[in-house]
Amino acid sequence: MNNNLINKDIIALQLPTGIGADIGGYAGDFGHIAREFSKYFHVIINPNAVNGGILSAINYDMSYLEGYLFDEFFKGNVGIIPKKPYETNKIGVIFDSEIPEDILNVHINTINALKMVQGIKTIATEKTRKNIGIEIKIDKGISFGNIKNPDELLYSAQKLISRGAEAIAVVCYFKDDIEDINYENGQGIDPIGGLEAVISHMITKEFNIPCAHSPAFSDIDISVKIENPKVSSELISSTYLPCIMQGLSIAPKITSRYEENAIYNKNVKYLITLYDAMGSSSVLSCKNSNTKLIAVKNKSVLDVTPEKLNLDDVDIYETYEECLKTITKNEYK
Repeated sequence: MNNNLINKDIIALQLPTGIGADIGGYAGDFGHIAREFSKYFHVIINPNAVNGGILSAINYDMSYLEGYLFDEFFKGNVGIIPKKPYETNKIGVIFDSEIPEDILNVHINTINALKMVQGIKTIATEKTRKNIGIEIKIDKGISFGNIKNPDELLYSAQKLISRGAEAIAVVCYFKDDIEDINYENGQGIDPIGGLEAVISHMITKEFNIPCAHSPAFSDIDISVKIENPKVSSELISSTYLPCIMQGLSIAPKITSRYEENAIYNKNVKYLITLYDAMGSSSVLSCKNSNTKLIAVKNKSVLDVTPEKLNLDDVDIYETYEECLKTITKNEYK
């Protein structure tokens, strides 16, 4: 790598979605931690770690990389080229045709507001020909789901890319609001997080382009109750589109060939993930690399620890604060 824009060491903060992480499993509640790390490092990070409804923790010291591309990056199949400060992507937005007109209008107003206030570039919107047809499932505490008409997503994405879209935002209709009292109290899992990952994976796998999903609900009223701070950013949001638009606007370019200014897996100094969620292909791809594995005891519903995988060379920390303090001390001593 010879990227003159990156004058910091590069790390990755992995936070899988839909597994009920105590920190980061809710509504942008990992964002302040991500920002602390980005003061000292260029951070490759999952969208759900910084997405918070109408709020986002993203900045130009972060590379916003959804789960499929995150894994492909650590397998060595792709590289990423971070955005220069003030450089932005042209975003194409897919709307599920099932979204009612009044709810759709709220999202269109949101896009227009982002254009006016932040100058975010939306090249076009595309409504699917048929309903996407989402199906949410939760099993053993893990959220996931299916899409009845996946070809509709791919067809719409292809049309937007042909018009110049460099990133894709998807808004699917979830009809009735998904209420989960445990999640609202900051204790359960994100009931739609797993399905959102399925949606974004589908488009990134097919087109090698940044993608993120925002749900549209039938109830757009904001809450008037004081709830757990972990979910408070969702409670003040009638649409969750702003956070993904802000993230996608500065998401890195994905490249499958060598480019001088690209970052590759060999350039990453640390991969920091959850102590009980060490089974991802990203982690396993680092076993024989120069990237140091770090596990933080941020509890999730999984139980895939370094010991169970016979991963001996893993540094383990109780908190992200302890981890950051130690690695910055090592880097700047």
